[in-house]
Amino acid sequence: MKALTCEMCGSTNLIKEGGVFVCQSCGTKYSVEEAKKMVVEGTVDVKGTVKVDTSDELKNLYEIARRAKDSNNSDNAAKYYEQILMKDPNSWEANFYTIYFQSMSCRIGEIYSVEVNLVNNYEPILALVKSTLSEEEQAKVLEELYLRISIIADIFFNSSVNYFKNTDVEIRYELRGETCDRVLYSFFMLYYLAAYINETFSHKYEQIAVKCLEDGVKIHTEFLQIDQLMVPKEENLEIINGKIEEILKVNPEYKKPQYLIDLEKESEEPTIGNNVSNSTSGGCYVATAVYGSYDCPEVWTLRRFRDNTLAETWYGMKFIKLYYAISPKLVKWFGNTTWFKTLWRKPLDKLVNALNRKGVENTPYQD
Repeated sequence: MKALTCEMCGSTNLIKEGGVFVCQSCGTKYSVEEAKKMVVEGTVDVKGTVKVDTSDELKNLYEIARRAKDSNNSDNAAKYYEQILMKDPNSWEANFYTIYFQSMSCRIGEIYSVEVNLVNNYEPILALVKSTLSEEEQAKVLEELYLRISIIADIFFNSSVNYFKNTDVEIRYELRGETCDRVLYSFFMLYYLAAYINETFSHKYEQIAVKCLEDGVKIHTEFLQIDQLMVPKEENLEIINGKIEEILKVNPEYKKPQYLIDLEKESEEPTIGNNVSNSTSGGCYVATAVYGSYDCPEVWTLRRFRDNTLAETWYGMKFIKLYYAISPKLVKWFGNTTWFKTLWRKPLDKLVNALNRKGVENTPYQD
């Protein structure tokens, strides 16, 4: 005996109502005789034109999916939005949240590819928003998209940074490149969203686009402060200042992050004479590359020696100035190579041991 199956949509969810069997998915009705024939033979000849109405089923799926979305149940939300997408491929909501909630469940090693995938889907999703929604609805949806991308960007940034910082110092340097990729794309997701919103809607919703830029600058500024990643500050500051210029055109009340203001002040201070703050505030680039972290006993020793001994003499200051003029580029070009770390490891170990014997401490140190 075969299961009672709707001939029109294939659903097995048929319930007897008022003397007939009604498919709960498409609404097709079968008499008791037809139902018996379906159970025995598996088929029934339905004549005429039957319109399959899936509106109730779709409505139920949206209700379940949104409930899962609001409770941040990523697995269920992704599952139900994927079902909606099969039935309603022009739904911006299903297109976006299927990808979004699949992304929320990714592992640390998948973050970069997930970020790229999200950005690659901005254009078609925004095109659906523009073509299927009224102007009033468009504004609400764009605000929702901004908030969701801001949330996931922040999650990806903090997850990547925490994973990096909690990794053993010995292998941390090897993770620096892939960590930078994940972190960079976390705020670029917001930068790209702003650009696509302005391009798709001809700057009509630039207030929302600016919110994307503001949140992106916030995360980008936090990125600059992670010394262990040896972030090239000049290149990143150029990008950030470009975004800030875009923000100020729309929001003149915007306040630049204090850290960026402090960096600009440092760059304006003299590097010789009595004021040595700029000369001694940079990262120990070579040592960090060799030992894998800006915060480890060997680098703490060298930073103390730099600030408390070298910076106290004119010739020490000359060395510091020369070091910070050359070492960032050396590390950028060769810092990830084995030969570079091998070349510097022995002389640095020898220097660190000598300094420790002379009483230079290797305990945590704040510049």
